[in-house]
Amino acid sequence: MTAIDSATSIDTGTEQLLAELNDGVLTITFNRPEARNALSDVLTPALRKMLARIPDMDDVGALVLTGSGTAFCAGGDVKGMKGGYQKERTFDEAVENLHQRQITVSAALYGLRIPTIAALPGPAAGAGLSIALACDMRIAAETAFVATGYVRVGLSGDYGINWLLPRVVGPSRARQLMFTGEKVDAATGERYGLFNQVVPDDKLQETAFNLARTLANGPRTALANMKDNLDQGMEQDLESFLGAEAHRLVSSARTEDHKEAVRAFVEKRAPNFGQKT
Repeated sequence: MTAIDSATSIDTGTEQLLAELNDGVLTITFNRPEARNALSDVLTPALRKMLARIPDMDDVGALVLTGSGTAFCAGGDVKGMKGGYQKERTFDEAVENLHQRQITVSAALYGLRIPTIAALPGPAAGAGLSIALACDMRIAAETAFVATGYVRVGLSGDYGINWLLPRVVGPSRARQLMFTGEKVDAATGERYGLFNQVVPDDKLQETAFNLARTLANGPRTALANMKDNLDQGMEQDLESFLGAEAHRLVSSARTEDHKEAVRAFVEKRAPNFGQKT
């Protein structure tokens, strides 16, 4: 089964952003193939609103974020940058406006307590790369590539890339990629740790969906607790962190999912998760 089989479409308010739900997997697709799925004044607000809805969607257990055509997302519209960033605003207004837009995209995506997968059919650059990095995992088609791109337009980076990239590839490699803006092909990206997996182009969507479906039908409380643990563990020393880890383990142990997993293990069968706790 792929993401298009028996999927239910969800209205995003625009054809520039598509969304469909299938077997617990929400697939969101950037749909501006003529512009390499670059962000726009229509697509980005729709994405912001869609991300805000997900925590209240009980039937969503995992997210796949992808792009139509042969690109993931080319980032911002460089043509719209002529004359300076948001020149119609004061400096403080421009800072606050960008801050809020970043919070409602990158931080909202990173903060989702379900597994998230970016499926890259082609390039991800600038803010598009930032959005991919805000996902838990990234799967790339063999012809995909990424580039930070900011140095080429004289900008320092946005949408959290300076926070996200070092956590994925390490600080030294992050500096290399930011300072040079080099194009990183799929094989190199996998070696750098940017991609969890590289697959043939025609297998990308199937591979991403099947992984997401497995996760969506897994023990959701445990997965959410894992995300909390992994996030918090990046920011605290071990001794400080162990109390929170213990709290989440005991919390997970008291769910129906854990009880079902134990029963399934004893009975030598696959567990049937899905009970809400």
